[in-house]
This record gives sequence, structure tokens and C-alpha cells, in this order.
Amino acid sequence: MTDVISSAPALAAAATHPDPAFPRFHPRPAQGWINDPNGISYINGRYHVFFQFNPESARHHRIQWGHVSSPDLVHWDEHPVALRPQDGGPDEFGCWTGVVTDDGGVPTAAYSGVRGDGGHSQVVISRGSADLVTWEQDGHIAASMPDDGLVTAVRDPFIFHVNGKRYAMQGAGLANGHAALLLYTVEGMSNWKYQGIWLTTENPVAAAHTPAEIWECPQLVQVPSSSGEADTWVMMFSLWLSGDDHEHANGVGHLIGSLAEDPSTGLPVFVPRSGGRSDLGRDFYAPQIVQLDSASGSGAAPRALLWGWANEGPGRGGRRGRSQAEIDAAGWAGVLTHPRFLSVEGGALVVAPAPEVEAYRGTLTAGGASGVVDVPPFAEAVVTGGPGGGEVRLVLASGTERQVVFAGSLSEGEVLRIFIDASLVEVYRTGSVATTLRAYPATGETWRLELPEGAVADVWELKLPA
Repeated sequence: MTDVISSAPALAAAATHPDPAFPRFHPRPAQGWINDPNGISYINGRYHVFFQFNPESARHHRIQWGHVSSPDLVHWDEHPVALRPQDGGPDEFGCWTGVVTDDGGVPTAAYSGVRGDGGHSQVVISRGSADLVTWEQDGHIAASMPDDGLVTAVRDPFIFHVNGKRYAMQGAGLANGHAALLLYTVEGMSNWKYQGIWLTTENPVAAAHTPAEIWECPQLVQVPSSSGEADTWVMMFSLWLSGDDHEHANGVGHLIGSLAEDPSTGLPVFVPRSGGRSDLGRDFYAPQIVQLDSASGSGAAPRALLWGWANEGPGRGGRRGRSQAEIDAAGWAGVLTHPRFLSVEGGALVVAPAPEVEAYRGTLTAGGASGVVDVPPFAEAVVTGGPGGGEVRLVLASGTERQVVFAGSLSEGEVLRIFIDASLVEVYRTGSVATTLRAYPATGETWRLELPEGAVADVWELKLPA
């Protein structure tokens, strides 16, 4: 097995990567496959982000947990592999998606372990050191496949708290074709008690906004709301369809609603009232959200911070991508997005980049620019709409040839923040969700913005802060 480096600065190494498409400002190992962010947590003053990882090749196989951490969401350290498949154990085919929680002062991972290809997943527990760098894997199973003939697939545990009580849920697929959530009470992390099917796509609000055969990577967090409602909760799913094979046609959806205890059972009840797409791009899947405590005594809802996975993928939908042969030759695949804060404004989900990423702004290459604006290959652009609005286009250009990577309307005073990190593009619209895209500049191609009349752009070249 290829050894992963000891703890070391992750972004500094990215700056010298030989592949010009390799992101420099989104931490990931220099080689290997990554997908779902896992175990996102804030423990002992550090943010920890784990992720599905195969260090051996740029393909999804025998998945482990990679690990990076940061004190400030800007400076990142890469750590050794955290969890590995154990021969003969419940995770010998892969340590798949899960969470990390502080269990009485002990960092504890709960993840989907799979014994073999096509096998059912079980919730496997592992205990970590105080710095979350070393982990004890003894194969302890906290929850197995429910003894319920209607449940045909289960995956991706997520833990949440309501009124001081700890619960867990898993995404599922049912024999009748509906996607579902399964609910568990978790009095002790070692033994989860199954409480039954909690929510399905038979719910009309869920059917309208989160259609799927299996709800993958379920998330449930309380978010700040512009209306001041203390019980605003966001439930988010990755919308799996048979035959997706990492293409994910339905992407990611969410539901917005309230969460309260049923007085007769004492169990939580989630009531969705609206929903929508959680990202408008074609390359966003499997996000995970960490619930951060609000300021002491503020009375505000806790903050919710999200990371998502942007895959490589061959070109589809008319765009130019990388072939599998090119991905294999590059030796790496997949990148995680910038951290994103969630809120609800006017009853709709709003996604914004964490303010900390402004620390990457370096030289201002264009200030108040209009018309056609050249953009560096590692850049942030802030575009403000002018009178009459119009369409903003981000293109890759070479002479008279151009490929439109992103196009979107912009009204007067509206703001777009566009991040370009080699082959990863993230677009954030004020008051809306983000758009995540992959694009691979060919030799001789450069990035540029095409602005409508009256619109202006400030552009910074990105730089690692000291």
C-alpha cells in the first residue's frame, strides 16, 4: 500500500503539482481518488475534514478515509489515512461514508462498513485519539441492516441532537421504489436502536424536491433564518438513481421544515414545508454539513457549515471533460468544495462561501473592470450587475474559439462571486445556492469574463497567505 505522508501543509504541496488542472486552494492529497467528505467536525479548536479516499489509483476502489485539518479554514494540514478496510472485518470492502462526533470527550467515527461488493452496509464504530490522527478499528457494529422486508438498501449514517437527545438517521431505498430515511435513537454510540422508517418520497413535498430511488448522505441541521424562526431545519439528500455510476443526474436536493418531538412517542418529527436544489451545477454531490454551536447566549440558531464533492467525470451534456484514460494518467480524481455556510432567507436556502476564504485574495488584477475581462487560472472575481442587467459568461478562450463554462443572468446590484481553482469553478449568487462546475483548460486557453453593459468586476489572483 502507498503510504500517505505524515502531517504536513497540504496547500503548499499543491502549488508545485505537475498537473495544471490540479487545484491549489482546495486541500486534497497529491494523488489518488477522493469522493464524499466525511466526519466533518470541529474538535479541540480544529476543523477536521475526512473524505473517501483511494491512494492507489484515480478510481473508486477499496475506499479508506483520508484526513485534513485546519485551525482557521485557510491553512490546512494533511494527515495519514485515518480508517482502512480491515481484512475479515465488516468494512473489508470499504470504509464508506459516515460522521465523527465527540462522544463524552472521545472522538468517535460512525461509518458505513461493507463486507463485499453488492453487500449491505452496517454502521461501524471506531474511536480516535484526541487529535483525531490515530484510530482504533475493532470492527464494532452499532447497527445492522434492519429486519424489515420493505428496506432494500441502507447507507450513510448521520447523527443529530434534539432537546439534548442524540439520534441518528440513515438513507435508504425501499422495495416499492421510494427513497427513505431510517431513524435511530442513540443513547450509547455502541448500540443504536432502530425506530423505523422516518420519512419517504411518498411525502408530496419530498417527492417534489428530492426525487430519488435512494436518499444518500442524509443531513439534518438547524440553520439561521431571516424570519427569526428558531425551529428552521434543513434536511439535505444526495439523490441516487440506479445507473448513476458517479454521474448523479438528479444531483443534491434539500427540504426546509420544522423539527419537534411527538408528545406520544417522544421521537422527533420532521415536517417539510419547502425545498429545492442545493447546488445548480452538474458536478456537485455527497455534501456533508457540520453543526457549529452558536455564540454563547446569543439565542441564534447554530451555524451550519458544508463541504461537497466535485468529481472529474468524462465530458457530458455538451461540455469538454477528461476521459478515463486522461484521469488515470493524471493519477488523481475528485476535489472538495470551499466550506460553505447555510442560512434560510425568505423561505429559501442560501449558500455562501465561508468568509475565511477571502484570505486567499492576492493581487487585484482588475478593479471595476467592464466588457471582456481577463482572469488568472487561480482567481476570485466579484461581479456586480449594472442598470438593465444582462448575462454574465465565464469562458475558456483561445483566439476566436471559446467554450462557455458558466452563463447566468445578473440584475442591477446583484452580486456573483466566482472562484476558479485550475479545473474547479464555484459560483455564488447573493441570496441563492451555489453552482459547482469542472472545466479543464487546454494548452493555450485562458479564462475570461464577458460582462453585460454596466456590469463591473473586481478580480484577485489567489495566493496562499503566510
